[in-house]
Amino acid sequence: MKRIRKIDIHAHATAFPEYFPKHFWSKYRMVSAEELLNFYDQLDIEMGVLLPLTAAEGQCSTLTSENCAFLADKYPDRFVWFCGVDPRAGWNSEDANLSFFLEHYKALGARGLGELTANIYADDPLVDNLFHHLEETDMPVTIHIAPRFGGGYGIIDELGLPRIERMLKKHPRLKMLGHSQPFWAEISGTVTPETRGSYPKGKVQEGRLSYLMRNYENLYCDLSAGSGMNALRRDPEFAAKFIEEFADRILYGCDICATFNTHQFEFDKFLTEMREGGMISEENYIKIVRNNAIDLLKLPLEKA
Repeated sequence: MKRIRKIDIHAHATAFPEYFPKHFWSKYRMVSAEELLNFYDQLDIEMGVLLPLTAAEGQCSTLTSENCAFLADKYPDRFVWFCGVDPRAGWNSEDANLSFFLEHYKALGARGLGELTANIYADDPLVDNLFHHLEETDMPVTIHIAPRFGGGYGIIDELGLPRIERMLKKHPRLKMLGHSQPFWAEISGTVTPETRGSYPKGKVQEGRLSYLMRNYENLYCDLSAGSGMNALRRDPEFAAKFIEEFADRILYGCDICATFNTHQFEFDKFLTEMREGGMISEENYIKIVRNNAIDLLKLPLEKA
């Protein structure tokens, strides 16, 4: 089959691995750009989108916009970058002019914002204000959804994602890339408050995510990490239907954070098997792993 070089919509890397602290329970440290590129060469990934982690609750140490810009400048053929502007930035006010920061980073080359990991409610006035300024500056956002306040990171929403829906409706020009366990658990109507923060198993009964995708054209799906992989692999037949219906707004990603990560190889094998087995069309496979990212982020790459 035709070789398709992929684009990773969800990447993290540190420019300073020698200074980055190890995670307190897993003992990993964030990958360097060079370590990430080694993964990319194995996975046939042409380019990655570097995402900062600016909220203190999002990592053992923050990854700044400047870190991502530095690496994208160092490897311009392999990386582009998003900026990180916390909704509490400026003066922690719902009327803070966050466009001041967004326009600064956009002028330097930032193509969006995220990963948004601040652990506050998804429709909090501070988040609402950030989404307003993202709309005004025409920048997409990658969101990490959390199931609760405390004990983790990400903007908070309840079962069914009612707060996210409120923001999708209020900000129709804002392209929002959904990510994390509570986002992908909504692929099935069998999700419960107890399972939404994990990796539910079993056959999928169409859930809230399909409803949101049908009703809000500004919602996109970020396939990265174990959450995206699990959502599709738990029921390949449903996954094929989901992909065929929403292929224009689903984007391939890895979310590699440590040198021992293996999920990206398992997921790449799964998508390849779906492609080669005819479960998804060649056209839609190409959209997911490459062309959608080029269109969404206006990347200086040729479409396949």
